[in-house]
Amino acid sequence: MKKLSWFIYRNHPLNEKDADRNYPLTKLSRFFLAVLSVFFLISLGGCKKDSDGGAEEAKDYFFKATVGGKEINYYSVNFQGGGNDDRWEHIVIGGSESSLLNNPKQLPPSLDFEIWKQGGNIGVGTYSTPSEPLMIARYVVQTDQGSLIWNTSWADDVFTVKIEAISKQGIKGTFSGTVRNQAGQAVSITNGSFNLPYKDLVNP
Repeated sequence: MKKLSWFIYRNHPLNEKDADRNYPLTKLSRFFLAVLSVFFLISLGGCKKDSDGGAEEAKDYFFKATVGGKEINYYSVNFQGGGNDDRWEHIVIGGSESSLLNNPKQLPPSLDFEIWKQGGNIGVGTYSTPSEPLMIARYVVQTDQGSLIWNTSWADDVFTVKIEAISKQGIKGTFSGTVRNQAGQAVSITNGSFNLPYKDLVNP
């Protein structure tokens, strides 16, 4: 299976607790910046509604949430995933708080989540940390001194993703939960929702 990890930024260090848990995703860092230039060349077209897919029309594509009390409609959003035998063994969705085109030298804060079910299938249903051992959510703020990282692995915080539809047409659902930094400071994420096409970059 081609393992893809979309939104782990340059200078995004691997934390020791994730490494101890042997998250497959920790091997996939820095993918996004390497392929971002390719995604910018992809035209954003509409998808026909599919009984299994979340993507309805291009104008309806979104990834949004309230993070720390601030409502955010994310930019540069992407849904990636795949698996063996046409199964969804891995999905990752992420975006940034502002367009990456505005200031490529200063990356904006980002939010993403990733789910793995190696040998299984990610379908319609509810997925939560820490009960899903190979699932993680991350909130990253870039500074001149490096990356400030909040995620679900430091303290086994609960982060829930409800997938309403998923197919090669796209994905649709909701999410909410808590992420925390290594110092124990928490950020609440509420009212999260997404409707995205598969692979195409949304709201660049």
